[in-house]
Amino acid sequence: MSEGKAVLIVKDLEKGYRNEKGKIERNIISNLSLEVKKNEFLCILGPSGCGKTTLLRCIAGFEAYSGDIYINGKKSVAPGTDRIMVFQDFNQLFPWKTVEKNIQYPLIKKGIKDKRKLDRITEEYLEKVNLSGIQKKYPHQLSGGMKQRVAIAKALALKPQIILMDEPFAALDAMTRTKLQSELMQISKDEDCTFIFITHNIQEAIVLGSRIIVMSAMGKIILDEKNRIEKPVTPASEGYGIMWERLHDALYSEK
Repeated sequence: MSEGKAVLIVKDLEKGYRNEKGKIERNIISNLSLEVKKNEFLCILGPSGCGKTTLLRCIAGFEAYSGDIYINGKKSVAPGTDRIMVFQDFNQLFPWKTVEKNIQYPLIKKGIKDKRKLDRITEEYLEKVNLSGIQKKYPHQLSGGMKQRVAIAKALALKPQIILMDEPFAALDAMTRTKLQSELMQISKDEDCTFIFITHNIQEAIVLGSRIIVMSAMGKIILDEKNRIEKPVTPASEGYGIMWERLHDALYSEK
């Protein structure tokens, strides 16, 4: 998919946490502004505690904040199915529901009642994540990688404008992580959707991102780079080493 107009605009975002007396103890995010274009795959790097997850939660509508967030030009005031979040935790599925019921639950809440349509959507998106035929299984019967695939299928089935991914592959083994990165890259090409993906892994950011930003420990954007390396990316790709060093230097410039 080619990039288009801005689907997300963040203006002068500030987020602080209050102490027991109600006073802001410290700002996690300070005066952050950001525009993300339609169909971009934005990867966010930054040290622990820099506000990456908080930024995603603000965009998702899960946090109160100062500043403004716009989705397709409309001010965001609450969570909505135009923005869906996929978490790192393997236990983001309802354990008492089958895979198909997990995927269909938000669709039913959205107003889709026809069982044939629900089954068709479920089958379509399980196929996209290479999990055809597991509709009747329960989460405890799935591996960590399979659970994350179901979570991605559940998000995609709602046809959101933005998918927010908070280190979804961090807890997976290296082989599964590499496979899911490849699958997610293909999904991002096929779907009319913008991805915002948090990672601590520089290589993962270069492999996935069409654009990469680095946040400082103070919750500010200190680097914003287009990733022009031809995909699929490997460490042998032209420009990989230069990009890796630039991101590494930005990440570790503030200790």
